[in-house]
Amino acid sequence: MARVPAAALHALAEVMNSIRNAPRALIHRHRTRQTSTTVELASRRRPWTRAVGLVAVVLLGAWLGLLIVGDVRVPVGPMNTTMTLRPSVSGGTKINVSPLGALQLDSHVAPVRLDVNVDQLDPDRAQALVDHPERLSGLQDEVAQDVERGTLDLAVRSCVAVVTGATALGLAVYRRPRRALAAGGLALTLLVASGGTAYATWNPDSVLEPRFSGLLSSAPSLVGDARSIVTEFDVYQKELARLVTNVTKLYDVTSTLPAYQPDPTTIRVLHVSDIHLNPASWKIIASLVEQYKVNVIVDSGDTMDHGTAAENGFLDPIEDLDAPYVWVRGNHDSRVTQKYLEGLKNVHVLDDGRARTVAGLRFAGIGDPQYTPDRSEPDGAEASQELAGARLASALRDQRAAGTPVDVAIAHEPSAAREVDGEVPLVLAGHLHREDMEVMKYGTRLRIEGSTGGSGLRAVEGEYPDPIQASILYFDRDSRRLQAWDEIKLGGLGLTTAEVSRHLPKENQPGATPSPTGTGPSPTGRTRTPAAPSPASP
Repeated sequence: MARVPAAALHALAEVMNSIRNAPRALIHRHRTRQTSTTVELASRRRPWTRAVGLVAVVLLGAWLGLLIVGDVRVPVGPMNTTMTLRPSVSGGTKINVSPLGALQLDSHVAPVRLDVNVDQLDPDRAQALVDHPERLSGLQDEVAQDVERGTLDLAVRSCVAVVTGATALGLAVYRRPRRALAAGGLALTLLVASGGTAYATWNPDSVLEPRFSGLLSSAPSLVGDARSIVTEFDVYQKELARLVTNVTKLYDVTSTLPAYQPDPTTIRVLHVSDIHLNPASWKIIASLVEQYKVNVIVDSGDTMDHGTAAENGFLDPIEDLDAPYVWVRGNHDSRVTQKYLEGLKNVHVLDDGRARTVAGLRFAGIGDPQYTPDRSEPDGAEASQELAGARLASALRDQRAAGTPVDVAIAHEPSAAREVDGEVPLVLAGHLHREDMEVMKYGTRLRIEGSTGGSGLRAVEGEYPDPIQASILYFDRDSRRLQAWDEIKLGGLGLTTAEVSRHLPKENQPGATPSPTGTGPSPTGRTRTPAAPSPASP
């Protein structure tokens, strides 16, 4: 046998090894490529992950910082207060006047809300004001300086709290000083941006329509007389300090002084509607009459639910109310109901455009042409409402021609009330079980009241009970024009909430120039003649 050289055997072994190791090499190369591709994709996603994580750390750290060291205790006049910035979706300002309640203002739109907590009255400083009443004249300036110092202190502390909180949490999460400082810088940027947004959207007129809650909602001292509403709010419209001054005085007055005495030149009208046989309504009405020193009550109908003679006894408490009661018929009130009310003392029933002067205001009204206690909608219902409204408008023109113009018209359904546009400054209605206010085309203001009975038994038909609603309307005795109104909303069946919202007509807001004759249409009325609708079917 021929001997194979050793060199040839070595070469053959190398070739065989290469063939055997080829699959392993391919697999290794494939894995290497897959790993590098995965690393490359991960590296591409990593900046977004880092950014989201950094933002989450900043927001959480800033929030924790505000919670821990964001409060500022500030003595404001005779009060001890606490000012705080809180994260918020809608922004705004909330002033807590414990134990009286709170005022909420739509002062700005930003992701931060300003909370001002009135903790307590300082006995020594309050006693100093009582002993030296001349110091009250300088209280506003003193409060302005206190609030200015407190706001500056709050801004500085908030910046420190936000930056410190975000930096500390960033250091705990990332354990790298550079990343922690980046978190603190981003937190400061967000706080400055929030402050800039709040400044850009600052609305000083928000103090004109504060929302009261708690016991403040029933404090008559908050209302004031109609002549001073504009001037009082004009004083406080530009600075939070001035609003805090007002709250200070209110807190002091409601805590130590006698009950509020209304200005004799202000006519106060309580507007109620759609009581729907709710016996709780009479106690609420009596309380509002006492609290707000109401001069006259106006009921725009649907006092009953079915209008039967058996329900007439429900109306007897009207005689015990300490104010005259002006009433028009609703679609749930029958002629039997109307006749019974005409026999009660203190009640003025208005129908067919009849006018009556009560408590210094001249009212005229018309009853609802429909009687539908079953809540049906007969054919021609809308046309009959428009016809009733046209009759009321004609009666208003006759009153003006006779030299006795009407100040307030009343109808139950808004569709009838709309027909008197241009013939009277104000018309009141109900029926819809929700509040609304609008100035119509020819200048007449239409005020629709909600249900003062919380929709009666209908309160349990929906998921949530309907609220109990009423309004206090403020009239100037000389011009007999509407100066302001308060919307009062109480929680419905089983609820105990209360809210009062202040509203001023546009012409009465600070900066406006009201006409010498006040608001409302011109004495000549509108120039168009409404077309007479077709009569309703029986």
